[in-house]
Amino acid sequence: MTSTSLADLPYMGAFATPAGEQWRSAVDKVLKGADFEKKLVGRTADGIRIEPLYPAATGSAARPLRQQQGRWHVAARVDHPEPAEANRLALAELEGGADWLSLSFVGAAAARGFGLAAKTVAELDAALSGVMFDLVRLRLDPAPGARRNALLLADLVESRGLAGDAVEIDFGMDPIGALASSGTLSVSLPELGQNLAETIGALKAHGFRGPFLAADGRPWHEAGATEAQELGAVLATAVTYLRLLEAQGMPLAKARDAISFTLVADTDEFLTVAKLRAARLLWDRVQQACGLEARPVFIHAETAWRSLTGRDPHVNLLRGTVATFSAGVGGADSIGVQPFTAALGLPDAFARRIARNTQLILLEEANLWRVADPAAGAGGFEALTQALCQQGWRKLQDLEAESAEGISGIVGALANGHVQQGLARERASRAKAIATRREPITGTSEFPNLAEAVVAVLAPPPGPRQAAPDSDAAIRVEALPSLRLAEPYEALRTQSDIVAATGARPSVFLATLGNIAAFTARSGFARNLFEAGGLAAPSGDGFADDDKTDLAALVAAFKASGAKLACLCGSDEGYAAEATQAAKALAEAGATIWLAGRPGELEGRLREAGVENFVFAGTDAVAALQDALAITTSSGQVDKE
Repeated sequence: MTSTSLADLPYMGAFATPAGEQWRSAVDKVLKGADFEKKLVGRTADGIRIEPLYPAATGSAARPLRQQQGRWHVAARVDHPEPAEANRLALAELEGGADWLSLSFVGAAAARGFGLAAKTVAELDAALSGVMFDLVRLRLDPAPGARRNALLLADLVESRGLAGDAVEIDFGMDPIGALASSGTLSVSLPELGQNLAETIGALKAHGFRGPFLAADGRPWHEAGATEAQELGAVLATAVTYLRLLEAQGMPLAKARDAISFTLVADTDEFLTVAKLRAARLLWDRVQQACGLEARPVFIHAETAWRSLTGRDPHVNLLRGTVATFSAGVGGADSIGVQPFTAALGLPDAFARRIARNTQLILLEEANLWRVADPAAGAGGFEALTQALCQQGWRKLQDLEAESAEGISGIVGALANGHVQQGLARERASRAKAIATRREPITGTSEFPNLAEAVVAVLAPPPGPRQAAPDSDAAIRVEALPSLRLAEPYEALRTQSDIVAATGARPSVFLATLGNIAAFTARSGFARNLFEAGGLAAPSGDGFADDDKTDLAALVAAFKASGAKLACLCGSDEGYAAEATQAAKALAEAGATIWLAGRPGELEGRLREAGVENFVFAGTDAVAALQDALAITTSSGQVDKE
């Protein structure tokens, strides 16, 4: 093949390239005086501007490349409590195309209350029977017993007659992440450094090359972290490990090589790609600050737990695909995809196969791996990457400046509450966006499906475990929560399902005014809203009589429905003409009356006629649905916690 230049493509010069000023002038004509910033400029949770248009990136910026180009590794989790069943699932994963197994022992946050229950070499050997360690990579999910798990796996490798340098294992020890999740650390930081150095030394003595420590972004992300906060926490964790190991006499270059990163791939494609790229550039900067020649860090990416839904879980297939695509484009070295049923319990073989195939299709059919850093030169991606580098570095510096009781850095920031307070602010802001549906969740807060199909899991989620208090803990902090964004709506759906299991599902009568053309928009809005809380809201052809509403037929239909709550749905013109009379008629029939839409100047008249609440775009849907359930359930009360 011969290369082709732009000069060989004469049609490329057939059209003049418009200048930015020309584009802006055309846009201003369309906006007709509307605010450009409000209409076309967005902002991320970190305050980073998202422009509507970016020029091509120019210059010779550093490239965030991996150590080894080519295919990323397809990771699959081994988390079944029973070794025999764990083995069956693990072999199916490998036969189906996975080349990396993530071992989640009991207690690992990633195991979600399950986890491989292997305490002896024999039990672990049974769980990994038939797994050829010299062909399959292994990684350990961080867990409170990480040192024991690491040494147990090393003993198994040795018992099979394999040298440590013949296998590739990421031992995944992350005691700082475990501290953040559990709230306790059994030893002081100097003792932790000694323990880590001794464990790494013992593993290296048997030939293992590591990495041994994981700076894991999942605890922070699941507690509500923004992209910059996750980057800052991961970097601060890694820097703390560098200090601890250096204090034990380990050269910085070897300490650096002992660390890998785990980052979360979320459903925002642009931010996920930029986050992974920024992580590499930021780590290069840390290495340079340490006087080291920069080497690419190994990054494992996992699709976001907090974005999974337990309702209409098949939508998780789309979320997982977007996140996996983003992680691949962003340059992850390995990727783990959450099975689409993970929020409902222990995933079965089918859900695991779909998760695995999500990666394989993107690798084998989309060929994403064939281009190193596909986002290079794209103005939007480059701008976001640089902005996240700036924000992530600032978050790192903030964490480094914190201290408590002589402990500095990220552990000090956990101990004095700085981290918890910052994440709580982000959770509150995100919760508001979710509740008002400014940030919609498809299948949950938008387009809910009350007739969703039941999906299979191997076991339902175990109840919350009460960890035994560690009276001897050297460091105590407020544990970070692990939350999914859809939980407030799912709690409402569960309450509705409990009522439905003993009789009829709670329902709302949509009192439509005028003809179909007049009420369809708002009846659709109201139905979507109420079904998000598990309340049925059927809508028919209406009660129009020569484009007016037959109030007698409307009231008769309300009485026949058995509903307690009626929601008026119509056009602004219809409300002005008929809403007052309809509200009075429904109130006389015993209805609690709401109205879909903003009342405007009619509010006083409507409230006097009996309308008690108004629901519209921007309403706190969670609060409104709690009230609606309280009205429609026989007890008249709903637990709002």
